[in-house]
Amino acid sequence: MASRVLWKGAITFGLVHIPVALHSATSASGVDFDWLDKRSMDPVGYKRINKRTGKEISKENIVKGVEYEDGQYVVLSDEEIAAAYPKTTQTIEIESFVPNAEIPFVYLERPYYVAPINRGQKVFALLRDTLLKTQRVGIARVVIQTKQHLAVLVPSGPALILNLLRWGADIRPLEDLNLPPVGAKAAGLSDKELAMAKQLVDDMTGKWDPEQFTDSFKDDIMALVKRKAKEGKLESVEQPEESDEAETRSGAKIIDLTELLQRSLRKGGGEAPKAKPASKPKAAAKAPARKKSAAKTRAHAPARRRAA
Repeated sequence: MASRVLWKGAITFGLVHIPVALHSATSASGVDFDWLDKRSMDPVGYKRINKRTGKEISKENIVKGVEYEDGQYVVLSDEEIAAAYPKTTQTIEIESFVPNAEIPFVYLERPYYVAPINRGQKVFALLRDTLLKTQRVGIARVVIQTKQHLAVLVPSGPALILNLLRWGADIRPLEDLNLPPVGAKAAGLSDKELAMAKQLVDDMTGKWDPEQFTDSFKDDIMALVKRKAKEGKLESVEQPEESDEAETRSGAKIIDLTELLQRSLRKGGGEAPKAKPASKPKAAAKAPARKKSAAKTRAHAPARRRAA
């Protein structure tokens, strides 16, 4: 199954512009339990229910409110909300570079693969290899589907990974937890205990192989589904059609890379290195198409609600 382009735009830093496309780096592999009406086998979806009266209400009577104080809400119109949306810039704008070990795992939220488009192979490779050599990552802002995200751009093998980050305000402080002090002596650990723990860790250490780990719950459920299907215990459910979203516009054209880097350095106050005489350009090798390895395992695809 070919990897679907989710977003098209460009990576920018200084005056450098790299046209890229985002591809999903993950796929949902859990089990979706859909609600069905047992009398007719029709899909059961969400309803707009007034929580106080229990009655269904129309869409026209729903407004959006933000709780300002306990039980006190401010109502906002659709126009006021739309005005606050960030402008769609179609750029992954790198604001700074930081050492690659400084981003705590708790900030990582959702990964995307980044691939070059529109003759962006060379400048893409330059950014990727420079990040690998300097052991840095790029901290950037990006707008995806009208929502602004903080993100980190990380080199990984031949690819760049754009991992959306949680905002600092969304991370709960460690001070609220009852944690032991840092350091063996402060935590009351003996040399013997540390030695035994190290030996156990060494004995269990191996290479990272994600294929060794599977979702046993999903495997058991799907084995049960397969067995019941073979026994003829199937129900026909008519599903509504779904339409695909239109893809976004493509990235911009690249100009001379050396000139852009020199201009960016001059703009930032750095001294641009002297460029070597340009050699005759070689034809760029066509990048092989990547195949998406994981397929989405689903029981159905209607309006759904997960079981508690």
